[in-house]
Amino acid sequence: MIVASPQTLQQAAKHLESDPLMAPVIARAGLPTITPHTNYYWELIDSIISQQLSVKAAATIERRFKELFDTDLPEPEAILAKSIDELRTAGLSNAKANYIRDLAQHVLDGKLQFDKFSDLSNQEIIDELTAVKGIGEWTAHMFLMFCMGRLDVLAIGDLGIRNGIQKLYDLDHPPSPAEVTEIAAANNWHPYETAACWYIWHSLDNKPAL
Repeated sequence: MIVASPQTLQQAAKHLESDPLMAPVIARAGLPTITPHTNYYWELIDSIISQQLSVKAAATIERRFKELFDTDLPEPEAILAKSIDELRTAGLSNAKANYIRDLAQHVLDGKLQFDKFSDLSNQEIIDELTAVKGIGEWTAHMFLMFCMGRLDVLAIGDLGIRNGIQKLYDLDHPPSPAEVTEIAAANNWHPYETAACWYIWHSLDNKPAL
């Protein structure tokens, strides 16, 4: 299991330079800016709040959400003590309020044990996260890549990745998830698929939004 650090990101860049189409992107971009952290619970709340919103709108709702509590990082019990209507006063949709409560319930019930995530495979983490309402595969991939810093994650369903690959590899269509997997294998991205995705995003001057 390779996790992002200055050393491993340098190794990733060197490894991916063997892909002649990615090498110029790496030369321009430098090392990926991926800094793992362990604030997993808030990262997932933030991802739910931010879904389909502009950065500005999401920030406003996040601020209002935190103002409902006595702390910036409310515990699951505190969230579950609030009704859906109370949570919606922060600007959340009914669906998102339910999603955040479901996440809190999963944590409280022990269905999500973040302290054990480091021992789980990527797929095991994806399976656990996507069992929570409102968390799909894309969000799970972003969590693995940018929160846990795992370097072997291929965001096959990300539209930016598909568009970036189409442009960089001069395809006549955005590749399907299966084709993304094939292109990654053909160009020897493993075990640094996360870094490859970062460079693909960078080639579009596009930073992934969690």
